[in-house]
Amino acid sequence: MLLIEVPQHDVIGVRADNPSPFTLSGTNSWIVGRDPAWLIDPGPSLESHLHALTVEIERRGGLGGMALTHDHLDHSEAAPVMRERFAGVPVAGGRGAVDVVLSPGGRFGPFEALATPGHAPDHFTFVLDGIAFTGDAVLGEGSVFIAPDPGALAGYLDGLRRLRARALELICPGHGPLVLDPAARLEEYLAHRAEREQRLLAAIAGGKRSVDELLDAAWDDAPAALRPAATVTLAAHLDKLAGEGRLPTDVERPAGWGA
Repeated sequence: MLLIEVPQHDVIGVRADNPSPFTLSGTNSWIVGRDPAWLIDPGPSLESHLHALTVEIERRGGLGGMALTHDHLDHSEAAPVMRERFAGVPVAGGRGAVDVVLSPGGRFGPFEALATPGHAPDHFTFVLDGIAFTGDAVLGEGSVFIAPDPGALAGYLDGLRRLRARALELICPGHGPLVLDPAARLEEYLAHRAEREQRLLAAIAGGKRSVDELLDAAWDDAPAALRPAATVTLAAHLDKLAGEGRLPTDVERPAGWGA
């Protein structure tokens, strides 16, 4: 467990001990304010993590509510336990068993909820006083896995642009360290997706058609453990190109994803 302190904004992050290739060094849960405090992404249901959250929230005068950036278990699994510990406080999220279903631009507690789909269709980023709590939309290091739901990649890029327009001071991500230069990080993410697309288009123009050929051409930097995730993200890129009328009909699509 690691504490990530942001004292100038009265925010503290508690990193769960669930490291993996997909969660990096672990999932970050964020506790904001006091009397009451607010919890973003309670994380996995690990007793050490639950204990650390409970101690910090009680120190801050109790819990006003919990907000989920999305419902993947590494971000949401602990919500029912924390809800029991803090007298049934409301849980807000984009879908599922929540008390408040978020809408784009809506509010929950002190936060504005911005839709940032792509990693998951229900993904939201929470903004407060120049800070964005981005879940898996923007990470502290590395790039984001995009799930090929309808319009996922286009929606993701739109979400990044909306975040860029906010002139943010700080990003508190769902995984990895704090992002101290949000503008540079968001530009990096947009450029990264543009580069992937250009490499993919070049491979297609060069006659590449199979999933393996396209991955080797455009995701040659993906470690073997992340190749399945790269395959799914490839599907999202192909969906975007197909939607724009730029995908030849004979290009192979990853099995189970896309048309």
